[in-house]
Amino acid sequence: MTTVNSTPAILLFGYGNPGRGDDAVGPALIEAMQTYLTDNSRSTDVECLTDMQLQIEHVTDMINRDRILFIDADMSCEEGCALRLLPSAKDDSYTTHAMSPGALIYTYQQVYNRPAPSAYVLSIRTYTFELGDDICEQARKNLALAIEMAKAFCAGNYETSKT
Repeated sequence: MTTVNSTPAILLFGYGNPGRGDDAVGPALIEAMQTYLTDNSRSTDVECLTDMQLQIEHVTDMINRDRILFIDADMSCEEGCALRLLPSAKDDSYTTHAMSPGALIYTYQQVYNRPAPSAYVLSIRTYTFELGDDICEQARKNLALAIEMAKAFCAGNYETSKT
């Protein structure tokens, strides 16, 4: 009996708190991409996932993927948005309730004793994280740029930032 893998090859994972101003850009990008993928009949190629933060349990979401894109707010991003390859990195976040993307990749490799899928981070330049605020105007402009970059990532037409 042959089993067919039904896991989409690409995972888009946006994380952040929708109730804290610009921290909502990750989940907002996922919402926009879900609509785009459905409208363009690509919803079976790509899986979209969102959460408030990365946790150790998310290593199971990485199984059978070719590539993963983590999307997050970043106040230190110099551009409107930046895409970079994500190295595996053991850090102290694996012992807390929230993990960095690099620590999640590292944990995957430790748990499954094999290389993790190719992973990238799409950082979106943000400015304010006040409780109850909406995404500010400049962060919305940066989010629009990031959505286009995520579309290109899904199509396989992307370049990482020089940083």
